[in-house]
Parts: sequence; structure tokens; C-alpha cells
Amino acid sequence: MHRIFQKFIDCLSSASNSDALRDAMSQAAAELDLSCFAYLSVPDQTGGQAGLISNYPSAWTTHYLQRHYERFDPVIIQALRHPEPFEWGLGIGSLAPPKSQELFEEAARFGIRYGFTIPIHNDSGSVAAVTFAADERRPQFERTISEHARVLQLMAMYFHAHARRSIGSSQPFAGASLSPREAECLEWAAQGKSAWEVGTILGISRHTVATYLENAKTKLGVRTIVQAVARATASKLIRQQPHPLSHLP
Repeated sequence: MHRIFQKFIDCLSSASNSDALRDAMSQAAAELDLSCFAYLSVPDQTGGQAGLISNYPSAWTTHYLQRHYERFDPVIIQALRHPEPFEWGLGIGSLAPPKSQELFEEAARFGIRYGFTIPIHNDSGSVAAVTFAADERRPQFERTISEHARVLQLMAMYFHAHARRSIGSSQPFAGASLSPREAECLEWAAQGKSAWEVGTILGISRHTVATYLENAKTKLGVRTIVQAVARATASKLIRQQPHPLSHLP
């Protein structure tokens, strides 16, 4: 898993456009037996178009965007309301009212019947979602979701951080700058070091490290250290770290 993740990060770092980003995620997903994916950035309250990077069938994505299905897609509605990843599909729970269930049935005609969606939120709410989907509930697909859910979340956050540069964003973090100490603490945190460990390495207190990390999160407009690392790396505010999974099970 570590090899797949590191290759994915390397491909993201060299990607210069949305097509290259799509190829990076497509390749990583295929190696994990996840047949297809979609990244959808949600328009803010001022309106605008949804941004999509995906290897779904183009006939479906064109149909979806032209009809603004993101406005009543039960998967996107769930992602807007709750930050936790979730599974969805025909016959799985009751994710939406009957009218929205029709969208599931329509997607199924394009081979999209089951999926795992990772909402991406910041301080202002939901901003995007990454979905891995399949034409049916395959044992290997479910096994990958079960065993690697945390890593898939991390991949989604890194992808989002890079995708913002390709499809644009009205949210103000592109101009953020980190102090040398904030960047240094974030770089060590990216390698799985605790605040106490970072403090020991840098010769400062755990409380001071925590303060630097909180400042970094505030400047980058995120809630978690993982999100901060993803955004700072994508914006080249910190160096790319070689072992971002060292602290994950």
C-alpha cells in the first residue's frame, strides 16, 4: 500500500493539468481494484459550476453536469451534511427520497451502482467529495474500502489540494504563507511525529509545537493536520515528505 501511495503522491506533484491528475488517481485506484473514481468540487453559495475530474463514462458525466444533478444527487447531499465517509448504492440503506433514488437507477445504466464517498470539508463546510465506484458490490472492492479507508481519505485530501489549482477555487488560501517554524512543525507532523516528538527534535515545548500547528491550520483554512499537510504540500509551502503513512495502521 505504501508503494502505491507514494507513487500516487509523486504523480500528483508532477501533474500540470486536470488530465494528469485524473490519470494519477485512475492508476492508483486500478492498483487497489477500485474501478473508477470521481472528484466533484461543490459550487459555493455565490453559484457557479461544479468542477469534475473523473474517469466515469463521459456520457454519464456530461449528462450529469448539463442537468446540474449535483443539486439533488443524494450522495452529494449526504456529503454536504456529514464529514464522515460512507457507502452508497441501490439497495444500501435509505440515502434519499424516492425522486433522488431515480438518479441511482439512472447512474446504474452507465455501470455505476455502488460506491464509497469521502466528503472534504473545511471551516466553511463541504467543498468537495471523492467517490470510488463500481458496477456492483465486489468482494475485493469492499475489502479495499474496509482495509484502507484511512489511506483513501488521505489520498482524497491530497487530490483535492492539487485539484484546486487545476479547476479553480474562490476560497482564499492560495496566498497563505507559513512561518519557518510552522512549516518545520508541519513537515515533521507529516511524518507521523507527535507534538511531543516534534518538540523534542526542535528543542521546544509540546505546547509551542501545538500552537504552531494550530496557526498553520488556521492560515490554510483547514480542520486537521492531514488536510494542512496536503494543502501545504500542493502549494509548495512545505517539502514533500517521503513517509506520510508511517503513522497509519
